[in-house]
Amino acid sequence: MALDGCGHVCKYILIIFNIIFAVVGFALLGLGLWLRFSDNTRSIFEIEQLNSSAFVLGVTVLIVLGAVMLIVVVFGDYGACNEKRCALQVFSALLSIMALAEIVVGVLAYSNSDRVGNFMGEFYTSIYTVYIATGDPPLAVTLTFIHKMLHCCGITGVSLIEMVKETCPKPDGFLEHIAMPSCPNLIANAFESKASLVLGLFVGTGALLIIAMICSAVLTKQIQRSASASRHIILTQTIQAPAPAPASLPPPQHAFEAKPYPYPYPYQDPVVFTPLSAVTLPAVQT
Repeated sequence: MALDGCGHVCKYILIIFNIIFAVVGFALLGLGLWLRFSDNTRSIFEIEQLNSSAFVLGVTVLIVLGAVMLIVVVFGDYGACNEKRCALQVFSALLSIMALAEIVVGVLAYSNSDRVGNFMGEFYTSIYTVYIATGDPPLAVTLTFIHKMLHCCGITGVSLIEMVKETCPKPDGFLEHIAMPSCPNLIANAFESKASLVLGLFVGTGALLIIAMICSAVLTKQIQRSASASRHIILTQTIQAPAPAPASLPPPQHAFEAKPYPYPYPYQDPVVFTPLSAVTLPAVQT
C-alpha cells in the first residue's frame, strides 16, 4: 500500500522495536524456563512450602513476562511488515496494557522499595543456596554476573569461609582480600537507595512503549486511508460506461439497384408488378 514518509518511518521504528523486544523476551523466557525445568532447580517447585518463596515468584515472573513480550512481538511484526490493520490494533492494545502495567509497577516498587529490596535479596539467597547444594555451572555463571555487576561476594563476603569465592570479583584493596560486601545486604540497600532510579527505569520503559503505540496508531491510520483511496479509484472506474456507438444510417434507396447492399441482410430482387389489361367500358349514350 502507498505510505507517505511518516508512515514509512513509523513502520521501520516498529520493526526495530519488535526486534529488540523479541531478543529481550527470548532471554527472559529462556532464563525462566531453564530455572523452572532444570534438574537442579526443579525440586524447589515441587516443595509445597516453597511455593511462595522469592525464587519461585521470580521465575514465574520471568516466564510470564517473556511469553507476553513474544506475543506482543508476533502481532507487531506481522502488522508492521505486512501492513495489516487488525494486527496493529491488537498490538496497540497490548502495548497500552503493558505501558500501564510498567508505570504501576514502578510506582509500587518506589513506594515499597524496602520490601522489594528484601525480595531481591531473598531471590539471590535462593540461587546461592541451590548452587551450594548442586554446583550447577549455569548457576555459577549467574552468580559471577551478579557478583561482578554489584562488586560483592556471596552471603558472608569473608574470603576464608565463603563457599562461592571462585565466582567473586577481584578485590580492589587490601581490606577486600579479607572481606567483601555481602550481596543480599548490598542488593537490599542498593534497591532502597536507588528507588528513584528504578522508578525512572520503569517509567522510561513505559514511555518507550507509548511511543511504539503512537507509531502503530499512525501506521494504522495510513493503511486505512490508503485502502479507502484504493476502493474509491476502483468504484469510479467501474461506474464509467462506454460511449454508445453512433447509429448507422440506412443507405439511400437508389443504392439497392446500383450496387449490392453493404449490410448483413441478404440481397433481394425488386418486386415487379404485372400491368393490368385494358378494360372496355360501355359508351355513354346521350
